[in-house]
Amino acid sequence: MNKKTIRDIDVKGKKVFVRVDFNVPMDEHQNITNDTRIRATLPTIQHLLDGGAAVILACHVGRPSEEREPKFSTKPIAARLSELLGKEVKWAPDCVGPDAEKAAGDLKAGEVLLLENLRYHKAEKKNDPAFAKQLAALADVAVDDAFGVAHRAHASNVGITSYLETVAGFLMEKEINYIGKTLEDPKRPFVAIIGGAKVSDKIGVIENMIDKVDTIIIGGGMAHTFDASKGYPIGDSLCERDKIELAKELLEKADKKGVKVVLPVDVVIADKFAADANTKTVDVDKIPDGWQALDSGDKTSEEYVKALQGAKTVIWNGPMGVFEFDAFAKGTEAVAHAVAEATKGGAVSIVGGGDSIAALKKTGLSDQISHISTGGGATLELLEGKVLPGIDALANA
Repeated sequence: MNKKTIRDIDVKGKKVFVRVDFNVPMDEHQNITNDTRIRATLPTIQHLLDGGAAVILACHVGRPSEEREPKFSTKPIAARLSELLGKEVKWAPDCVGPDAEKAAGDLKAGEVLLLENLRYHKAEKKNDPAFAKQLAALADVAVDDAFGVAHRAHASNVGITSYLETVAGFLMEKEINYIGKTLEDPKRPFVAIIGGAKVSDKIGVIENMIDKVDTIIIGGGMAHTFDASKGYPIGDSLCERDKIELAKELLEKADKKGVKVVLPVDVVIADKFAADANTKTVDVDKIPDGWQALDSGDKTSEEYVKALQGAKTVIWNGPMGVFEFDAFAKGTEAVAHAVAEATKGGAVSIVGGGDSIAALKKTGLSDQISHISTGGGATLELLEGKVLPGIDALANA
């Protein structure tokens, strides 16, 4: 994936349109509760400012309806960004039209402007050429640093490339390099850890990984569909009955390819889905009726750790259990520690997906991972081997 980056352009005296992913969580008073995504783009913004550019930032927040719901305004983000950059970030009450044009027109080198929510205009998601042209008219060149929306063909990341040369920002470059290049040429042994609730969410990922990895660890709720495909009783555990045949086929495919599949051998079961449920640990083929598996057991954690020993590339997407409840977080914690250990031993480790990242934060091991991906859906689609329109549209090097 040879794409131009902001290192390849001269921005001195230019107005630069930067698509960022500032879709951050806010409470009911519009206080930002997690600014990770804003911080992730600071190196790109700072590089442009140091290079003498006037920086125009555009993003979406949430999924606003027809009305301009104030709770989706980008205004609070401008205030937080001002604090992080240590300089005033101007704000425009729209992203196109007279207000945006005036604000962008008045912007001087070394200044930053944040536009109002792109999705207040339906034309953004429709990738409307006229809307893209209006956005492009605000600047001389464009930078895409919004990996989180790279799997969407919208006006601000794909349409705009018809009117302005668009290059990758540092965050976008890092995501392309880590995930894209790792999948193209991984160091081996290569281990993928796929967890989460549903097989249906991760079918493409599992299929693509079977073609690439040496070992695949399957955990979380989705493991029960695989257990059911082996004829095991799974009690009230989560199971996608319509995917049992597919699970069987995936296991057969892995077997033919010589890919080792690690599934739970024991599970922590509960008599209800609650933090205070009664629990016990049983072998995976001994789940009684009325009980449900909510985490992997200690023997399984040992298997996970063993499978990760000596790994040189690790990709992890999805937790091993209901980690939000402390009683069912042990399997996910064991994996987090094993991935951190593998990284210490020289492995390249990539963690993607909101739940995996939240689980990692909970263990305090985030800084011991090579790369934590900022994109949810985009990460999954890249792991599936899909071409992402937002990356495809970037200028080639």
